[in-house]
Formats: sequence, structure tokens, C-alpha cells
Amino acid sequence: MSFLRFLMLLALIVWLGGVIFFPVVAQTAFSVLPTRHLAGSVVGRSLGILHWMGVISAVVFLASSLLLSRLSSGEAHWFAARNVLICMMLLLVLISQFGIIPRMDAIRASIGEIDAAPVDSPARLQFDGLHHWSTRIEGGVLLLGLAVAYLTARSLT
Repeated sequence: MSFLRFLMLLALIVWLGGVIFFPVVAQTAFSVLPTRHLAGSVVGRSLGILHWMGVISAVVFLASSLLLSRLSSGEAHWFAARNVLICMMLLLVLISQFGIIPRMDAIRASIGEIDAAPVDSPARLQFDGLHHWSTRIEGGVLLLGLAVAYLTARSLT
């Protein structure tokens, strides 16, 4: 059972660590790379990798949590708070990865450099709005993840 707890914690550490470190990567890309377009490409690719880390981490966490509860109490607790929160985190990541990011990529492909588009152009406004939603979603994933970390730490005592 210790191994299952280890897997739960590892999955959560990997996911939250990535979410916490991602803004550092983004800020570094925008301050070091020669163009904002290139930095946006690096950040977009990094975000995709972060999302897949989240998906894998969610699966590992849920499988370990359900197996742990099944072994310790004889019943898998599907609706335990930590499992529900992980599912919410996963849902947010999937919305971002398959809903928001493809739309941002399509806008970027249609107009080229985002910064070259007029600030009041419909495509630029739509891109900026999607970017804000993407940022909010990542913040939501972080907050939910911190709640899962608390609940998981509390259950280990």
C-alpha cells in the first residue's frame, strides 16, 4: 500500500510541479528568444507537453487512489473528494488541450504574427480572449491540485 501512496504523491508532484514551473518557462521564453512569435511557439509546445503530463498523472493518481481504497476498505471510493478534484483537473486540461489550444493555433496560423495584427482586429481579440481563458484554466488546475495535495496529505496521517 505504501507503493500506491507513493504513486499518488509522485503523480501529484509531477503535475503540480509542472504547473508551477510553466510560468517560469513562459517568461524565460519571452525574455530570451528573439521574437515573440518564436517564444509563443515554444510556450505552446511546452503547454502541450504539460497537458499530457497532467493526463498521465491523473490516470496514475486515480488508478492508485482507487486501488488503495479498494485494498484498505474493500471498496473503491470513486467519489472521494481527492478523486473528484483530480477528475475536475483532468477535465480542465482536456478543455484547454482540445478546445482552446487548437483554436489559438488556428488563429495564429491564419494571421501569422499575433503582435503584427491590429489590437482591435477580431482575430487578435479572439486570440487574446482564448489566451485569458487558457491562463484561467491553468490557475484553476493549480488551485484544485493544491486542494488535492492537502486532502492527500491529510489522509496519510
